[in-house]
Amino acid sequence: MADIRLVYLKESTQSDLKCGVGVSTRNFKNAVDRNRIKRLLREAYRLQQHELQQTVVTSNKSWSVFLLYTGKTLPTYTSIFRNVGVVLQKLVATDAVDTKST
Repeated sequence: MADIRLVYLKESTQSDLKCGVGVSTRNFKNAVDRNRIKRLLREAYRLQQHELQQTVVTSNKSWSVFLLYTGKTLPTYTSIFRNVGVVLQKLVATDAVDTKST
């Protein structure tokens, strides 16, 4: 999980979910490698966004999510898929705790 950093922002506008992905040029000099990692991140997010989408609709807020790959080696799809799933589950769990406390 240390290979993916998630940055998010919740705003009190109508419910909307936006996602961005990024890879550092410092770790991956070739654009082909960066683009492949971004494609893998987008696909893993697309397949696992449904629970997060439901959370956004129930919270009635706009969320902007940014997934940043911080690893130094070219990942496999299974590791990306697993790590994105873990990060999104933590985000949903964090929102559930925030909702209960307010």
